[in-house]
Amino acid sequence: MRIVFMGTPDFAVASLRRLIEDGHEIVGVFTQPDKPGNRRKLTPPAVKVCAEGAGLPVYQPESMRDPQALALLRSLAPELTVVAAYGQILPEEILNVPTLGSVNVHASVLPKYRGAAPINRAILDGETETGVTIMYMAKKLDAGDIISIRKTPIDPEEDAEQLFTRLADLGAALLSETIPHIADGTAVRTPQDDAQSSYAHMLSRELSPIDWNKSAEAVVNQVRALVPWPCASMLLDGKTAKVWHAVRGGRTSDAPGILRASKRGVECACGDGNSIVVTELQSEGGKRMAANAWLNGKRVAPGTVL
Repeated sequence: MRIVFMGTPDFAVASLRRLIEDGHEIVGVFTQPDKPGNRRKLTPPAVKVCAEGAGLPVYQPESMRDPQALALLRSLAPELTVVAAYGQILPEEILNVPTLGSVNVHASVLPKYRGAAPINRAILDGETETGVTIMYMAKKLDAGDIISIRKTPIDPEEDAEQLFTRLADLGAALLSETIPHIADGTAVRTPQDDAQSSYAHMLSRELSPIDWNKSAEAVVNQVRALVPWPCASMLLDGKTAKVWHAVRGGRTSDAPGILRASKRGVECACGDGNSIVVTELQSEGGKRMAANAWLNGKRVAPGTVL
């Protein structure tokens, strides 16, 4: 099948690779423009690196609302457009170019968690199950008819980075299974129930500071959900430290925010009478390390308030 692929981050790479492996004719790969990285050097998106490595033509329009982008897409004459975490809103005229339509690989069980950060928000909300959805794209964001869904449990120790990898592979496999049904006209179209929908807003640094009045479960979920960016944060030595990993502790009578050193790491009391243990952190200006290594040579007095 003649396919145009649109995607940008690592999540989308698994789907692009699977389309290549399945022998489809990828007539063009659209991805976001290169962004400044370290030392202001432009860094290409993961999808661009993958596509160029496979010898595929890459296009990086600033906006898909540009008439030139529409003309380019029409010149490629795709039968199907496949989108996975592209990062741009596509106008209807772009969606309607392929003869078989445009489909999206979305990292949630729609209609829940439409929007930019479905994986992180599912963990942040304490969900125990998520999945991937292949859907026809429509004018309204992530609201098109559902073609196929595959669900998976969320491990209570799994962080967003780990879940990203799993869902990327799951989405690629489901896409591979779904495309033949699109090609032969047997793909099912199930309208979404808007009344059951929820929106996964973009992440921001405002989500980072830990509120120790919350439950231990909520704090651990916050840590898991915000890896690798923006990361949950706490105060240590009067400075902000990123929290990369934390586990549930036990019951405690300490007031929320009490800090003590333990053999496992940095133990903190939460608002529900339970504690958590920070096992991996990164001090301001320092390196990511095990919390017990950070504690070496430091004295953290019981009763220190975060």
